[in-house]
Amino acid sequence: MTETGYVHRLHAGAPHRPILLVLHGTGGDENQFFDFGRRLLPEATVLSPRGDVSEHGAARFFRRTGEGVYDMADLSRATEKMAAYVKALAEKHQASQILGLGFSNGANILANVLIEKGIFDAAVLMHPLIPFQPEAQATLAGRKVLVTAGQRDPIAPAPMTEALSEHLKDRGADVRTVWHPGGHEIAPLEINAVRDFFSGY
Repeated sequence: MTETGYVHRLHAGAPHRPILLVLHGTGGDENQFFDFGRRLLPEATVLSPRGDVSEHGAARFFRRTGEGVYDMADLSRATEKMAAYVKALAEKHQASQILGLGFSNGANILANVLIEKGIFDAAVLMHPLIPFQPEAQATLAGRKVLVTAGQRDPIAPAPMTEALSEHLKDRGADVRTVWHPGGHEIAPLEINAVRDFFSGY
């Protein structure tokens, strides 16, 4: 199914319940976190788009010129597109709140939409990498963010994870960071933290 340019999977939940956007990592697709999202919030609308950029056949949400080197113009394009897409579907399904979960590249586009547009009420950023200093924009007061990361992640280094968390805190967001001792893989303790984070929704 496509809507405003994304191939996606959608579970239409009950009206006046949250909408949960789930975003895959590089090389994933709309199936990667869809069932996980359904289990997390059974009554919610769950929306899982496929990245619209191909990197040697691997789906992504925006272009890059190297590992950790982003095409900033394309990131801007992708941020505008994703924000409009999520807002349109949230209105269509009469969502009470807009929630997001992203891993790796999915966490990066989710983080940038949150930073620039502030449209999410709560977001889970799993192994995000924002390798630039975001501009301070409007307050993020009232937003809740869970950041999960690996202490030895070669793709999303710990100092950059910490810098992103501090930026979000400085903007007023309620940020919790959960670490595991490994790398870029998703550890069981992250899954447990995500379940706890969304249990109030």
